[in-house]
Amino acid sequence: MIKTILVVGASGYVGSHLVPELANSGYQVKATGRNLDLLKKRGWEAIPNIELIELDLNKHTNLDSILTDVDAVFFLVHGMNQAHDFIDFELNAANNFSQALKKSQVQRVIYLGALQAQSGNSRHLAARKATGEILRESGIPITELRAGIIVGPGSAAFEVMRDFVYHLPIIIAPKWIKSHNSPIALRNLLHYLLELLHFTPCRHQILDVAGPEDLSYASQMRKLGKHIGKKIHILPIPFLTPSFAAHWLKFITSVPNNIARALVGGLRYDLPADGSAIQSLIPQYLLTYDEAIEESLSHENEVVRNEIWGYDPDALARWQPGYGYYPKQAGYTLRTDATSDQLWQQIQLVGGKEGYFYANFLWRIREWMDHLIGGDARNRYRRDPEKLELGDKIDSWKVIHIEPNRFLSLLFGMKAPGLGRLEFKIDDKGEYREIDIRAWWHPAGFSGLLYWFAMMPAHLFIFRGMTHALVKRCKAKAQEGKSVTL
Repeated sequence: MIKTILVVGASGYVGSHLVPELANSGYQVKATGRNLDLLKKRGWEAIPNIELIELDLNKHTNLDSILTDVDAVFFLVHGMNQAHDFIDFELNAANNFSQALKKSQVQRVIYLGALQAQSGNSRHLAARKATGEILRESGIPITELRAGIIVGPGSAAFEVMRDFVYHLPIIIAPKWIKSHNSPIALRNLLHYLLELLHFTPCRHQILDVAGPEDLSYASQMRKLGKHIGKKIHILPIPFLTPSFAAHWLKFITSVPNNIARALVGGLRYDLPADGSAIQSLIPQYLLTYDEAIEESLSHENEVVRNEIWGYDPDALARWQPGYGYYPKQAGYTLRTDATSDQLWQQIQLVGGKEGYFYANFLWRIREWMDHLIGGDARNRYRRDPEKLELGDKIDSWKVIHIEPNRFLSLLFGMKAPGLGRLEFKIDDKGEYREIDIRAWWHPAGFSGLLYWFAMMPAHLFIFRGMTHALVKRCKAKAQEGKSVTL
């Protein structure tokens, strides 16, 4: 009988939805991720039958204690966000985990892989297949589910298409836009994963999971457009290579670029699927693509209904359908010997008469621009000149998240096509501190993208200056720094 379940990769898209479903079903859940802080932000610590564990399978970690008393494992790890070396990352992680499984008492492993092309060569898809082969070397019964596009808010492949539809008046796309896939609704996939726990396999299994329709990516985009009331114009470009397409994606989509680039390798192939085997084993109603879109769009605002946005009512009120699910970002990170307390004292002075530490004339120009289109950014205000509290208004900003000596998040209040925030983060590394100032932006359509890229040079210039100015005000030394854009 399955009682305790280990979810490896709980911070990922499927894992973040699966963990609460397992907990609600009464299982004891060990949820792992490479970033413990990210897991904590999901509010799972308050759930008594969920244990959070920091785990990086590419580091030498003793897995014996983690696998102790575990009956079943969901292996959901992928390395698409690891840039050019994601293949090595994935296979090394799978090998380390497979070796640990050999010594464990785990009854079964459920691995979520990817559909495979009948012809062609995709490094991403090949890595998914090889991961399953490595896990089977453990000798533990492995049930490998192979899925294509998962339709749900936050699903990377779905969000890439969604950003194309929302952000471009004419979709310029590679010829692979005619390739076919069998998209499955997130709800249907989760049901398969949960119900598999009621079966006790005695051998390895490989099962396709698929929705009820086989659709080209062009058809999927047109259906998306229909749901948002937008007529889609698609211009396929035969000579748009996968490499060039990956760079093109960087400008159009807010999906993290490393993930988008890895996905391109698989999107250019037909990915046929036969889901009849698992459907006969676990019968359920499969949502059509239109139904899955409708359900996904109805949950869009969950992107701001969380701790990252402080559950702030103003952020919730300003969110609109069509905003990019994944935000663009630009910032600057600087090392310093200043203490966290010194940096925090300076950060709290932001706004009002004090200004923004660097290039205040640029901030004033932006305030005038807002004023000319009916905004109130020129009405500078601070409740207290030295201290900040949650909910405080600072000029056109609002404090939506605050952790003394660590973190400050401000909701952007000027008029602009999208929703944004400005964050100050202090990371104490022991021998030094890192101060990171970063803007996050959920663009609203094509105008939101134009606004973002028009402002990016100013952002990079200002944030670099702000970090150095903060360190200088602390009478400390600035060390190594770098710009960040995604």
